[in-house]
Amino acid sequence: MKKELPACPVETTLMLISNRWNVLILRDLMEGTKRFGELKKSLGNISQKVLTANLRAMEENGLLIRTVYAQVPPKVEYTLTDTGYSLKPVLDAMVQWGIKYQLQLMIKQSQQAGTFCGFCNEEHCAHKWIKYCTRKIHKQIINLSKIFLKTVP
Repeated sequence: MKKELPACPVETTLMLISNRWNVLILRDLMEGTKRFGELKKSLGNISQKVLTANLRAMEENGLLIRTVYAQVPPKVEYTLTDTGYSLKPVLDAMVQWGIKYQLQLMIKQSQQAGTFCGFCNEEHCAHKWIKYCTRKIHKQIINLSKIFLKTVP
């Protein structure tokens, strides 16, 4: 059966990863092959039925391979295809954007709460945060800024 693709490349990408679970499944499988139970545990609040449906759809779309081993109890593993792995730059961009957004939101909330020490209003001042900030929210900002500064090219 021939699949009809949208004319817009962004829409095509969204067609494959638009649901929350598909992106999180891709995230988990980027690390390597996983069994059904490992995926379910990692994803947390997902039913077995929904996870199964998403995995089947991703298999149909060529994003992953399902390998069934003939043993008791049954063993099923999921591995990304080359097409699935080709979405890594998209997920990496989502990680970078998400970290930056979290930092911006935390800074804004800290400023509104008046918890900044005065040195933290400068852009890219992680070294000043470490030296001068003592409150709990600043520790969170420091941790996120370290991650962000490592992932930014």
